[in-house]
Amino acid sequence: MSSEITGKGLTCSVARNDENTFEQVMGQVPNLVLIHVDSLSISLGFRNLCHKIRQEKHIPVIALIPREMLNNLDSSIDIDDFIVKPLDAAEVITRAKRILQQTGNMNSEQIIKCGDLVIDLARCEVSLSDRLITLTFKEYQLLKFLANNQGKVFTRQELLDKVWGWDYYGGDRTVDVHIRRLRSKIEDSTHTFIETVRNIGYKLRENV
Repeated sequence: MSSEITGKGLTCSVARNDENTFEQVMGQVPNLVLIHVDSLSISLGFRNLCHKIRQEKHIPVIALIPREMLNNLDSSIDIDDFIVKPLDAAEVITRAKRILQQTGNMNSEQIIKCGDLVIDLARCEVSLSDRLITLTFKEYQLLKFLANNQGKVFTRQELLDKVWGWDYYGGDRTVDVHIRRLRSKIEDSTHTFIETVRNIGYKLRENV
C-alpha cells in the first residue's frame, strides 16, 4: 500500500498503533500518517497517539480501521479521516490528496534555499545537493527557523523559546546538542551552513 501511494507523488508514513509509532513518525518528514488499528476497541493509547502526532508534527492523520470498529469511533478522536479495511488503494490515495489539499500540504511552492541546501516546507523535507537528509522533528524545526532568519544571530535561550517553546524546562545545552547533530547531517568538507557566534549563539550563514 505504501509503495502505491508514494508512486502517486505522495510521501506517507504507514505505522502500526504501538509504542514505537510516535518515535517512528517523529524521525521522518511525511505529508500525512496512516495508522493501522487492529483492536476492536478504541484504546486510550490510540487516542493519545493521534493527539501527539497532530500537536507535535502538525500533519494529517488517517486511521485505517476494521468495519467492526465503526461503532467505537467518535468525534473526540483527533483524526482527519478514517478508511474501513480491507483497503482500496484508489480510495486511500483520493482521500489523502483531498486532505493534503485542504491542509495546504500539497502543491505548495514554499521553498527555502541556502546554497545547495533546500528546505521544502510543503513536504517538510530537507535535501543537500539533491540528496534527501533525514532529520528528527526538532532538528527540522531548528533548521527551518534558522533558515527563515538567515544571517540573524540568536542566543541559545532565544532558540529554546522559538523552537522548543517558552514552557520548555530543559537547559540550553539542548540547543548545542541539536546544532551538533544538524551539522553532522548537513555539513561536510565543502558545505558549512551554521555559524557559531562566540559568546552569543548561532546563525545560518547567508550567501553560502
